[in-house]
Amino acid sequence: MPVSLRKMSLPLLHEYYRGFQMDADVFMDMSRFREYRYDPDRVEAYYNRLKAARDRVDFLVMLGERPIGEAALKRIDAQARSCELSVHLQNDSVKNLGFGTRAERLMLQYAFDTLKMNVVYADAVLKNARSQHVLEKLGFERTGEDGTFVYYRLDIDEWKEKF
Repeated sequence: MPVSLRKMSLPLLHEYYRGFQMDADVFMDMSRFREYRYDPDRVEAYYNRLKAARDRVDFLVMLGERPIGEAALKRIDAQARSCELSVHLQNDSVKNLGFGTRAERLMLQYAFDTLKMNVVYADAVLKNARSQHVLEKLGFERTGEDGTFVYYRLDIDEWKEKF
């Protein structure tokens, strides 16, 4: 079944979060980890915050007609022609199957071809080797790290060369 992106809608966001499970790999400080509990009011408030933001575009990662992930280009800077990539998958049932890689590739195509960005940034939690692997596979170059994150950058020329 093909992976695609769909502009975020409130009904699909609710469907996504009804099946969401928190991933321990995104927490360096495990004292902050909590099991996720679906709350319709919190999902609606989150959706409204996303819609109000002017420096981002948000999509749901779709597997057929089912939302399996959330993807965004955020901190879009039209002057600098740069933005930051963010992709999260719903739960372990859709991880390690290539869906995240396909979603990130679609997001990068959108950033470079539609938004005409020159550079896309990303980060991954230091202990999240899976996310780091996907970013590096797509051509991102590691630019540094701190005690929590590994930071990445992908220039349009590198992207065109690779894809």
